[in-house]
Amino acid sequence: MPRAIWSGSISFGLVNIPVKLYSAVSRKTVRFNQIDSATGSRVKQKRVSAETGDEVPYEQIVKGYELPSGDYVLITDDEIAALDPEAVRTIDIDEFVDLADIDPMFYDNAYHLVPDEQTAKPYKLLATAMEEAGKVGICHFVMRSKQYLAAVRPVDGRLVLSTMVYADEIVDHTEIGGFDLLADIEIDEKEQAMAEQLIATLDATFDPARHEDTYRQAVLELIDRKAAGETGDDLVPAAAPSSDKVIDLMAALEASVKEAKKARGRHPAAGGGTTKRAAKGKAKAAKKSRAKKSAAKSTKKAAKKAARVRKSA
Repeated sequence: MPRAIWSGSISFGLVNIPVKLYSAVSRKTVRFNQIDSATGSRVKQKRVSAETGDEVPYEQIVKGYELPSGDYVLITDDEIAALDPEAVRTIDIDEFVDLADIDPMFYDNAYHLVPDEQTAKPYKLLATAMEEAGKVGICHFVMRSKQYLAAVRPVDGRLVLSTMVYADEIVDHTEIGGFDLLADIEIDEKEQAMAEQLIATLDATFDPARHEDTYRQAVLELIDRKAAGETGDDLVPAAAPSSDKVIDLMAALEASVKEAKKARGRHPAAGGGTTKRAAKGKAKAAKKSRAKKSAAKSTKKAAKKAARVRKSA
């Protein structure tokens, strides 16, 4: 069973709700060790001095920040500890914003916020109120001597916390070359229409269970085969795509649409249901049906009223 990695309370206004923080993500990856191919034994790393080449004892190692001159400023653990943020046990919500206002680029790690047994009601009240308002709480909290910016959002009656990066940690796109190429490119209307058709053909409802890490699975299968005494001689590296081929964009789009429609026909569930066009059609039909029902209701009411008037006369 997962263990809580932090406990404290959510604070907004004068309200405090005790919670526990559990990691919402368990990353799966295949880890390798470095092995000496001649002996088959593990390769160990040693901390050595760049100047003398001698191994340096752990207790002799300190932190150092390199200056542009190449010199180092040494910082002790006590000096760092004096700067640590106060280890308060509260997640302080500073403001509530729309989820759409947060660029996904700011999200980092996700955690479940689990309520305390005694204060489950205010927890549910907060989650319900946020869900109804369509709001996300932007907050700060301290975990393991580090201050985090985070977003608390409601998910099906629960609260999920996502730590975020700060604005100055996002790489400005203007620092990267290449985007200036887009300024002088004109988009053909037919090409745009075909691209939009391709997007509509691939339109789906996101289902994370449909997506698997096929590379990790292939690596694990290779490990099983080699552990059983087989070799990997039958594996052939995939050929790199040619970059010097001139692409007929319109032909490529048309072929893509055709292939996507074929795939949708083979795997109807993979499309996540209806396309936007089909959804619009359903919406129109439902609207017409509601209008007919409303008109029929009004006719019945009018007939009853007329009957009452005739009776009274």
